[in-house]
Amino acid sequence: MKIRVLVVDDSAFMRKVIADMISSDPGMEVVAVARNGEEALQMIVDHKPDVVTMDIEMPKMDGLTALKQIMENSPMPVIMLSSLTKSGAVETLKALDYGAFDFITKPTSLVKVSTPEVKEELLSKIKIASRTKIAKPLSAHKIVSVSHMRPVIERKPYSGSTKFKKLIAIGTSTGGPRALQDVIPYLPKDIDAGILIVQHMPPGFTKSLAERLDSMSQIRVKEAEDGDVINAGIAYLAPGDSHLKVTKQGGQFVIKLDSGDRVSGHKPSVDAMMYSIVELQEKNVIGVIMTGMGADGADGVSKLKANRGYVIAQDEESCVVFGMPKSAIKLGVVDKVVSLSNIANEIVKAMEV
Repeated sequence: MKIRVLVVDDSAFMRKVIADMISSDPGMEVVAVARNGEEALQMIVDHKPDVVTMDIEMPKMDGLTALKQIMENSPMPVIMLSSLTKSGAVETLKALDYGAFDFITKPTSLVKVSTPEVKEELLSKIKIASRTKIAKPLSAHKIVSVSHMRPVIERKPYSGSTKFKKLIAIGTSTGGPRALQDVIPYLPKDIDAGILIVQHMPPGFTKSLAERLDSMSQIRVKEAEDGDVINAGIAYLAPGDSHLKVTKQGGQFVIKLDSGDRVSGHKPSVDAMMYSIVELQEKNVIGVIMTGMGADGADGVSKLKANRGYVIAQDEESCVVFGMPKSAIKLGVVDKVVSLSNIANEIVKAMEV
């Protein structure tokens, strides 16, 4: 059975380019195309696709409005097409909140539109999306109320120490932006740890994600910068297209950004972050592997575990894609497998190990 895809975009050119990419794969077929959200909702009823690719900015009904209705009425995997702009990043994060499976960035020029990289990313995400069971997510109203349920604590002016008990290294990919919102805001503001996060995302999007997490968390969250001295109570998010590595200078942990080759197929890479920590022979480390496709991070936490680190993995049921945690679990190096809602608690408990 071929994977049935609905392509939604207000640009006839983009509809054709995306449809041609999909049709080039013998295991897929484009069952319909739509010019806006309204048409998309009708096409879903008429053609019952397995996966939808959805532009965000469209006339009549935009992609976000259509996405909310799809998730409310007939949840299915939706891959958003996003522009590489600040507003595009913010809208994309909203889409992931509303239940979009994942996103790809629209190339910035017509020349780059049908490059092999874009095609490979689109087709691989469609394949994995088609095998993923999409549960009915929180509605927009419920999403708002969940953030209201978080303890509203006024953060004091920051005075964290560069000496702390543990380093916490978190790696995630598909499903991560939403999953991180169920972990980072629940870490206590006085946590005696420096926190590093690698989320597979393009440049620009990571800054918006860091700002979003910061606005809802008791700790501070920032996009990592080269030379940042790691402080307790701050989470440093790897910027898109740079590896986040850790060095030690004068007894302090310092972030080094590396724009070298991809590691384990990614940049930023979870493995690259973990390897740099292992090289320091640091034993007071908690490694956390969360939802994501592929195996990035598995080898890193394996080495971290061999160096007496503590490893937590997200369970299959709460993952959007179980690839990364599954790969780590298969290696037999995970100390605790827990649901998404328990990861923050498990991190706090592991602080005492």
